[in-house]
Amino acid sequence: MLSPGNDDEPKKRHSLESIMRILRASETGTSVSDLCREHEITDQTFYRWRRKYAGMELSDARKLKELQDENRRLKALVADQALNIEVLKEINSKKW
Repeated sequence: MLSPGNDDEPKKRHSLESIMRILRASETGTSVSDLCREHEITDQTFYRWRRKYAGMELSDARKLKELQDENRRLKALVADQALNIEVLKEINSKKW
């Protein structure tokens, strides 16, 4: 399901805190299928979370998320600058 304001990002159902809580519950011996059923997630989602956040504390996961957001923002800035450079090169190459 997509969020109403942004068509590019899927709606987030679980916060980072709840993801970490689910992963910790799996470490205590609760079966993965029971956790998935209880929290209404697929096994694939659980294993993707586990692969991404395995061995992390909540603070580490927050830092990772912040770095990913900053990286995404910086990549967008670089793409915009590259486009501006291309436009300026094209304008300068024309004979007036």
